[in-house]
Amino acid sequence: MSHSSAGELARERAYVSALYARLDVLRERTRGQLDDVLAQGATGTHQNRSERDSFADMYAQRLARLWAVENNLCFGRIDGELADADHYYIGRLGLTDDEQSRLLIDWRAPVAQPFYRATPAAPMGVTRRRHLHSRGRTVVSIDDDLLDLDRLTDADRATLNGEAALLAALGEARTGRMRDIVATIQAEQDKIIRSELNGVLVVQGGPGTGKTVVALHRAAYLLYTYRERLDRRGVLIVGPNPMFLRYIEQVLPSLGETDVLLSTVGELYPGVTGSRPESAEAAAIKGSIRMTDVVARAVRDRQRVPSTALEIRLDRFTLRLDARTLDSARMRAVRSRRAHNQARAVFVRSLLNALTKQAARLLGRGLLDDADFAELREDLRTEDPVRAALNRLWPYLTPQQLLIGLFTSPERMTYAGLGPGEREALLREPPVKGETWWSEADVPLLDEAAELLGDIDEGVLRAARRAEEEREERLTYAREVLELTGLADVIDAERFAARQQSEPDYLTTAERAAQDRTWAFGHVIVDEAQELSEMAWRALMRRCPSRSMTVVGDIAQTGSSAGGRGWDEVLKPYVDGRWREERLTVNYRTPAELMEVAARVLSLVDPALKAPRSVRETGERPWTQRAGDLARDLPGVIAAEAIPDGKLAVIVPAGFDPGLTGVARPEGDPLDAPVAVLTVAQAKGLEFDGVIVVEPELILRESPRGASDLYVALTRATRTLGVVHTGRLPAVLSDLAERGAHHGPDVAEHAR
Repeated sequence: MSHSSAGELARERAYVSALYARLDVLRERTRGQLDDVLAQGATGTHQNRSERDSFADMYAQRLARLWAVENNLCFGRIDGELADADHYYIGRLGLTDDEQSRLLIDWRAPVAQPFYRATPAAPMGVTRRRHLHSRGRTVVSIDDDLLDLDRLTDADRATLNGEAALLAALGEARTGRMRDIVATIQAEQDKIIRSELNGVLVVQGGPGTGKTVVALHRAAYLLYTYRERLDRRGVLIVGPNPMFLRYIEQVLPSLGETDVLLSTVGELYPGVTGSRPESAEAAAIKGSIRMTDVVARAVRDRQRVPSTALEIRLDRFTLRLDARTLDSARMRAVRSRRAHNQARAVFVRSLLNALTKQAARLLGRGLLDDADFAELREDLRTEDPVRAALNRLWPYLTPQQLLIGLFTSPERMTYAGLGPGEREALLREPPVKGETWWSEADVPLLDEAAELLGDIDEGVLRAARRAEEEREERLTYAREVLELTGLADVIDAERFAARQQSEPDYLTTAERAAQDRTWAFGHVIVDEAQELSEMAWRALMRRCPSRSMTVVGDIAQTGSSAGGRGWDEVLKPYVDGRWREERLTVNYRTPAELMEVAARVLSLVDPALKAPRSVRETGERPWTQRAGDLARDLPGVIAAEAIPDGKLAVIVPAGFDPGLTGVARPEGDPLDAPVAVLTVAQAKGLEFDGVIVVEPELILRESPRGASDLYVALTRATRTLGVVHTGRLPAVLSDLAERGAHHGPDVAEHAR
């Protein structure tokens, strides 16, 4: 079709320019409203301050959304016989003028659906779908899809389109961050994005089918459609690793959503980051649902009482607790069905009563009235030997203390039910200050322990000490601020700190949820969900009692030794038979030439599995090259394969060092580097313009699910794929062309 006329392009530029002018007005207006609210200060009643904070939060969030949609604000238009107009402009958020006339339709609104779902076979009243491509605030080109040629007017025929928007987007170089697909959502994707909120939706899709980006757009759609419900409870998105979260972090803000919690499983427990490497054997043991019994037994182990009498020596006399009294107190506490730290109160009260009666007899005080009995019991409770004995018998425990005690003691692991091989795999040295002790597999165990232990009475343990620490921190901060501002002679640090304390920081929903282990989210999205262990699922389900979830993944790509083998197996304990599945079958990322190679590896995972269908070919055939020495040969290959203005990934086996010091390990984030060296686990969920897979045979052999890992490695590229090896090449890759033959004589000569 012919390119659109210059006049038509000018008209679209003018309209989009007017939209940006309206956006600027709304930003300025909202900024003023926020300033007016903040200017009120922390005055008035508690209700006044609460209302002020609510309004401040509302305006702050609205302002953040207005700024987040700056790039590509309006990206489409549909013409035809529509609901109440002959055309709509589609964009990242809805805009109206002061008379509430529609200027721009939010892409999530029901009336915007035809932009994504209309086809020539089912045009949904749409004659033409127009894609607007912008650079900054200027429309640089427009493309049209004709859906109903019979309804096209002569004027319309003079303004027809160029390259299809989807294929144009696929051909663009990667930036190191995932981009939204709001302008190029396909019909099968749109159906999933707009699926109802309630229940568990599983999105099964192979590499390049857009699972992740569909899940993120679904989060934006749900927040738009169910704003009131989800604003209160929040949305949690769980990804496989921190690099993946950095990769996707810009998508939701670009869609106007700035208050969603992104987390890995290793970050779900407040105050802990599970980042220590873990062996596959240890991760599999810790990920098994059997660990619920192990943790429960570990808690019971700390509630055991001696089978012989216990003597407590005081200044005036010695008290004695016999085995029967100890066991009776323990049984009372257990029968209370309270969590360990709350049941301690029952245990302590029972023993203190027994000790008080015994002390009264030894003191010759006879029968005591209630007041005297309570006074004597309090005196005993504060005696150091009594307190020490009670803490030994039934200690207050944090989840961290419980698991450190368990994994550093073969005896405790034995009592908890772990076998000899399991104890050997899990045994650890005690933590050293400054070193990371927790792995991702530990975090669900900490969560399980927290459920069984319950909260510690902060008034008993830490409140006074922490209050003093916080006071000192406030004073130190106040002194620094007063020094920097030159106000030290005007107001003293004590008064300044008190004033600051009366102005509490307002936390967003995501920030509050991140600090609260017991937070119940309105919706949870799990990406690369096939990697989660049984214990990780248990921890996630606690955070979503409503079971409103979007579960995204590909069972064929399961690489974790603790990961799932089927969605029914994963979800049966929680929503048996009450989940629905949607499948994505079209590969938008990986060219057909590359997918043909990956499909052969997929047959090693399961011969019955079928690779997704690629929508395009590039003419670039995958290649292989044997290297005599990786440290010597690989840098030259990388230099020749580097992609101008694009991203190249070198994917290596776990724990493998190809000797690329200074070549492909730049300082900073690998996502921002033109060349990044990654393991398969780190590359999962990411995409690059080109990929070089190093030592594929080692990737196959390094884990029981090596075929899945190699399948992942081979499907990260949008353009080029190469394989470099020193040893034997896997049989499924044996027919790859040699690199020289692939690249032609000039590049082959350069490589030599």
